[in-house]
Amino acid sequence: MRVSLLVTCVVDVLAPDAGVATVRVLRAAGCEVSCPRDQTCCGQPAWNAGFAKEAAAVARTTLAALEADGAEAVVVPAGSCATMIRVFWPELFEVVGDHDAAERARALGQRTFELSELLGSDRVELPPGDKTGPRVAYHHSCHLLRELRVHDQPLALLEAAGCELVEWPAAERCCGFGGTFSMKLPETSVAMADDKLESLPDCDVVVSADSSCLLHLRSRAAHEGRPIVTKHIAEML
Repeated sequence: MRVSLLVTCVVDVLAPDAGVATVRVLRAAGCEVSCPRDQTCCGQPAWNAGFAKEAAAVARTTLAALEADGAEAVVVPAGSCATMIRVFWPELFEVVGDHDAAERARALGQRTFELSELLGSDRVELPPGDKTGPRVAYHHSCHLLRELRVHDQPLALLEAAGCELVEWPAAERCCGFGGTFSMKLPETSVAMADDKLESLPDCDVVVSADSSCLLHLRSRAAHEGRPIVTKHIAEML
């Protein structure tokens, strides 16, 4: 299978190791990976802030780049950006009156997958792990869990790779980042992260499919004097 990788802004700027790991994992699963150079942002920050016209301009560029690449699937190493494409791009383009782009976005959305969603499907197959992985606490990011309904796939992938999953009572609770939410309501955002971290069990590493959540949790843990190790699921695999 040939796939187009949407790198995402956070991975590109703040978590490049997650992007490299994503390519390596996809190749291990038998995929041929391309990375369209003309892609930019998915437009989510502007869309969430209410700037539909600006968000559409950004999204339209990325839509064209992914279409032109002509891959069988688009893979995104973040539930939030995958949700933006699959769920909100059609709405965004309809809001600004670009009905053609809305139809194109719907078509692209049908072959767009978050990374663990694709790897956990029967479309590809990863080689087995070595069964010597660390003890992992997994954070379910909001968009991936609540919008795309992806819950079991990342857990199954980690177990198959040899990781020991430890019970985290707040695993499905929001970390408080929420993109622009953390800037509009920083006190609430910080309190949510601290509350989630209070229940973090003894583990070797905190894993998630969204680098933005990990950035928020890692920085809050460091601020509170109990630094944690975090890794994107692609890095673990």
